[in-house]
Amino acid sequence: MTRLFARLLYALAAGFARLPWPLQRAVAHALAAAWIRLDARESRVARQNLAIAYPEWTQAERAERHRAVLRTTALQFVETLRFWTRPHARNLALIREAHGVAAFDAALAAGRGLIVAAPHYGNWELLNQWLASRTPISVLYRAPESAVGEAFLRLVRADDGGRVAQVRAEGAGVRQLFRLLRDGGVTGILPDQQPKAGEGEYAPFFGKQALTMTLVGRLAARSGAAVVFAYCERIGDGPDFALRVEPAPAAIGDADPAVSVAAMNAAVERIARRDPAQYQWTYKRYSIRPPGSGEPYPYPKAHEEPAA
Repeated sequence: MTRLFARLLYALAAGFARLPWPLQRAVAHALAAAWIRLDARESRVARQNLAIAYPEWTQAERAERHRAVLRTTALQFVETLRFWTRPHARNLALIREAHGVAAFDAALAAGRGLIVAAPHYGNWELLNQWLASRTPISVLYRAPESAVGEAFLRLVRADDGGRVAQVRAEGAGVRQLFRLLRDGGVTGILPDQQPKAGEGEYAPFFGKQALTMTLVGRLAARSGAAVVFAYCERIGDGPDFALRVEPAPAAIGDADPAVSVAAMNAAVERIARRDPAQYQWTYKRYSIRPPGSGEPYPYPKAHEEPAA
């Protein structure tokens, strides 16, 4: 039954993806407007994150950027349904610009393993498909609580050539990645996904301490693998993109996890600042506060005003 429900969800997503792009874009804009009107979770979290990250903005500027964030978040959702249910070659044709591909290919050719750090910026599902077009890759993911949700993700992220392996973010999966990198393989990791309480290290992110995963640094330090940042940046109101691959700061592979995560957060922040609307500000990045800090939970509940 789990697979049956997952395939039903896939069929619904595929049906929506067949609609003309202007209509899909209109649906995304309507969804963003509804989030604001209903004071939905996405709207509240994005508003508070922007207040934390950009305290220098005026209220008018923040309100305008808040609307832009929700519109691009809705666009990302709509685009992803298209990418999940259409041939990959058709999706990759939407990448109109490509920057840093030579450096990516050189890192592959070196054969010492490669870690692709892919922040929640632009459309990371399209990036996954581009990476799989260049090399077999193991993608680390956090499993949904629902068995149907996990079956759906495995279905939509699969590729015909079997070049994408999905690895659960747990002990056995991490050990698998160590072996993969030692053998010269490639893995993709979302570096700005908050780990569980008691794991990771705190480091500044947009001026506020954020619990940050140490996995990327540990993998790099122990395996000797190279690290690059990569993202597919939206051009205009979609559905065109620019692919960008950039070398990671050397400090990411530092043996001191505090040094490593600070360098990683700084790199993610620099990318997010390129176009704040394309970063996933609807994610509760600061929900786990440093022990003993006395800091309150930063996110308002429904109908509460955000912190100034």
